[in-house]
Amino acid sequence: MDDFLLKISVMLVPGMLAITCHEVSHGYIAWHFGDPTARMLGRLTLNPLKHLDPIGTLMIFFIGIGWAKPVPVVFENLRNPKKDMIWVAAAGPITNLVLAALSALLLRGVVALESPDALSPATFIVEPLVLMLAFSVYINLLLSIFNMIPLPPLDGGRVLVGLLPYRQANAWSRLEPYGMLIIIVLVFFTNLFSYVISPLLGAAVHLLAGPQSGLVLGVTSLMMR
Repeated sequence: MDDFLLKISVMLVPGMLAITCHEVSHGYIAWHFGDPTARMLGRLTLNPLKHLDPIGTLMIFFIGIGWAKPVPVVFENLRNPKKDMIWVAAAGPITNLVLAALSALLLRGVVALESPDALSPATFIVEPLVLMLAFSVYINLLLSIFNMIPLPPLDGGRVLVGLLPYRQANAWSRLEPYGMLIIIVLVFFTNLFSYVISPLLGAAVHLLAGPQSGLVLGVTSLMMR
């Protein structure tokens, strides 16, 4: 029970913030390019309750990655659907990348200012903050990298559809009804994580967190037990 409460206290806030900002960014960019659907449905808010998916939230604690309810986007409302779709889809991963960079910067600063006195009152604030920032670096990078897998309905798949010529784009978009099944097979029955996602994730953590990359990976490993 203590381990589970520790996981909740460290993972919940950065996890919910990561997936909430990811979805809000989709809706905001869609609104910018002409589709007001998300705004009309009240989804352009950082209130996580508006975006909460119970199963997706629980998955943060069990597999280290989760999801929110997708923000609805009516691509036909976009002024230039094929081109604008690229920006709408890319907004989520880009937002997670920015959050990861900010978390890494704050993590470096907080660790540098941390008091060596374990009994200092500030320690009781700083240590939980360090753990949450470390996990925030990890979860945001993971969401950014995973969502850029070029298979619809993931964001990378929609970016690719927007970049391909019309004939190839139409052919690739037909994979969307089967996309999640393909992704599940790739994740659980191939070495996609071991050979593709994990190396990219490790390199990104080292790039952003620098001297604190070991802390990020250590905290994540502890939370995933």
